[in-house]
Amino acid sequence: MTVPLTYFGVHLAFILPPLLILGWLAFRRDQAWWGVRPLSGLGIMICLAVVYTTPFTNHLIPGEVWWYGEGAVVATVWHTPIEEYLFFVLQPILTAFWLFQIPATADRSLAIPHTHRLIGVGGGLSVASIGWLLTGGTSTYYLGWLLLWTGPILAIQWGFGLTYLWAVRRPLLVAIAVPTVYLWIVDRVAIELGIWVISDTYTTGYTLLGLPIEEALFFLVTNIFIVQGIVMYLWLLDRIHEVPTLSRALTRFSTSSNEP
Repeated sequence: MTVPLTYFGVHLAFILPPLLILGWLAFRRDQAWWGVRPLSGLGIMICLAVVYTTPFTNHLIPGEVWWYGEGAVVATVWHTPIEEYLFFVLQPILTAFWLFQIPATADRSLAIPHTHRLIGVGGGLSVASIGWLLTGGTSTYYLGWLLLWTGPILAIQWGFGLTYLWAVRRPLLVAIAVPTVYLWIVDRVAIELGIWVISDTYTTGYTLLGLPIEEALFFLVTNIFIVQGIVMYLWLLDRIHEVPTLSRALTRFSTSSNEP
């Protein structure tokens, strides 16, 4: 049975409209983040999202952890639909444009305590370790691979800026929560319409209002990646003078770029 709405239709109906509205608001509002710095951070997040997520989906899709309804996608590259690759680009933009409405900043030095770095790295690696153990089970296979995939990024981000992220935790929470809940709703609608189907075999069976917890967790952690990554990137740029080597390199680059 052909699905009533295609994957590309999901982008047109649910992703592009709020993305365009939020982008326009960020561009127009003086209080919002906009310009070279936040947009370059977004560009970096998009590149990392495509590079890091591509092997993940191309490992799980051929294992039938999830699949797509008849006529739901136009074509696939490797094992992943082109609409999925497009989502790797659109989700960071959507989430970032929401983040830009509520800038999260604090006056904190880059020199955070070593114990905080160790706690951050240890927390991320613990998530990955739990994931590795869960990949051995059938019903925890999706959850295990998701946690294993998540852990290294959390270890890097928390190891670099756990102290700073805690200092801006309130706007950070809002920046993560709103697009996450929205994408949960979109995902639930798409599953209900049969655009994609999540395997009962490789999931725990626990749901959040009908949404498999693995799917809910995926959107949560990916939005955490995006928000934390951009916030810490801008923090680094604001405090770059604390790293003399990088500061001198940027100064030389800026000088040479301005020469005729």
